[in-house]
Amino acid sequence: MAYDAEDTKRRIFVAATAEFAEHGLAGARVDRIAAAAKANKQAIYLYYGGKEKLFAAVLRAKLEEIHTAITIDPDAVADSVGQIFDWHQQHPELIRLLLWEALETCDGGIDASEPERRAAYREKVCGLADSVAPHLPEQERVRAAQDLLFTILGLIAWNFAVPGMCRMMLDEESDRAAMARRREAVIAAARRLTAASPVTP
Repeated sequence: MAYDAEDTKRRIFVAATAEFAEHGLAGARVDRIAAAAKANKQAIYLYYGGKEKLFAAVLRAKLEEIHTAITIDPDAVADSVGQIFDWHQQHPELIRLLLWEALETCDGGIDASEPERRAAYREKVCGLADSVAPHLPEQERVRAAQDLLFTILGLIAWNFAVPGMCRMMLDEESDRAAMARRREAVIAAARRLTAASPVTP
């Protein structure tokens, strides 16, 4: 069978996503990634340039995935919040990757992907601000939209960042029931925040 480089890269990426989400950058092992991907270590260095660059590539790709999959509708922010919640419930690895990044790689510097990540967030912010608050001065509506979006994303992310706390604090018969309740609570909070926000006409 001919060697399929793209399939090898895909297997490495899938294995690395699981490994980094579970163990972080420092705790991840290239040997385990290679074994899970049924690839050799040399392929990882060839295609990705090492563990640090592989972590960056995985995180960048997962962020691109959610930015592409989710559009925040300024006329239906609460509905968009429900979609974001559902996406994270189906892809819990992204929150874990972001937490590992904050713990292990936040040294005050700017990584190679930061400019494009800033641009992606800026696009979401501007779409929200320009649509719902055209009457405000530009800087004010951008700042208000930044604060609103960051707060809403935080409300969503905390549900997946601390699963142990969710399990211990929420009084439900099942995890599914607890998360369904949390989803509705986050949507309701987003609706109230949007109504009270200065970005609302």
